[in-house]
Amino acid sequence: MSQYWSPLVQQLEPYVPGEQPKDQRYIKLNTNECPYPPSPKVLAAIQAELSATLRLYPDPNADLFKEAIAAYYGLERKQVFVGNGSDEVLAHVFHALFKPDQPLLFPDISYSFYPVYANLYQLPVKQIPLTADFSLDLSAYIQPNGGIIFPNPNAPTGSAIELAAIEQLLIRNQHSVVVVDEAYVDFGAETAIPLIDKYPHLLVVQTLSKSRSLAGLRVGFAVGHPDLIEGLERVKNSFNSYPLDRLAIVGAAAAMQDQTYFAEICQRIIATRETTVAHLQQLDFQVLPSSANFVFARPPAGNAEAMYLALKEQGVLVRYFNKPRVQEYLRITIGTEAEMLVLLEKLKALLAN
Repeated sequence: MSQYWSPLVQQLEPYVPGEQPKDQRYIKLNTNECPYPPSPKVLAAIQAELSATLRLYPDPNADLFKEAIAAYYGLERKQVFVGNGSDEVLAHVFHALFKPDQPLLFPDISYSFYPVYANLYQLPVKQIPLTADFSLDLSAYIQPNGGIIFPNPNAPTGSAIELAAIEQLLIRNQHSVVVVDEAYVDFGAETAIPLIDKYPHLLVVQTLSKSRSLAGLRVGFAVGHPDLIEGLERVKNSFNSYPLDRLAIVGAAAAMQDQTYFAEICQRIIATRETTVAHLQQLDFQVLPSSANFVFARPPAGNAEAMYLALKEQGVLVRYFNKPRVQEYLRITIGTEAEMLVLLEKLKALLAN
């Protein structure tokens, strides 16, 4: 550790993203990126913005993008917050909306950035165990807390929560903010956005990295009551007034507006996921129900780490988590049909040895 680090920095344990090796060409099924390109309308909008105006700062409020989100979901612009990827949005949520006088609640098997942010902002936490079948029981969250956050669908398991269960939580927990992280909602789950007008303590966070093919552009947003949005804006404008650049704003707005392309991509990924699940089950993998663009699967012998390493050696990347309860599982992103066929053939060969 550097002698010049602050005490806080010395005790941080940063988030570890999915590996992005450059030693060879891989079939990347490890970081839940979309296997298909962005909408042509997105690329056209970005191309049109490539001009001398890049010398000027972008709109600090990103109103063009906010208006596109509001129009898509039938909201007002004052109910929308945007940021440099949903990770930045989540960082501001942890800073602005969760209170340190009671523990923050989130699942024990979930997005591994949650404990990182909690540590960064020095929030006490209490992780709520998933059930034996890796589902999320929201009734267990009815206890004193300084905030609640969970993904729907969950990651890395892929399981979804019914909207009725989320509403029951909102009814029974009204003293703190409830954040639903919907990074993968477009692949089969039901968004909680229709509930935000009814429950002022609900915030819903989404990203354009997955279903809208814009992981490289870094765009995310949150929607909720204007009071929650104002809190996020106060933090954002005390940190970075210009989180989205000109290309991101126009590209993201175009992505929200091209609903036909968005629906086609989602349906294609869902269809490939269901086919992949069927093939994995034929190979005796235990596959958890998934409403995401990935599956969480246990090899027949539970030798997930060995299988992950063997696949990597053969040019296919999947995600392995060396953590309690999930160390026998692989998280496999849904790629193109051709990519999934390659994966399945390699798995067959590995199982035959």
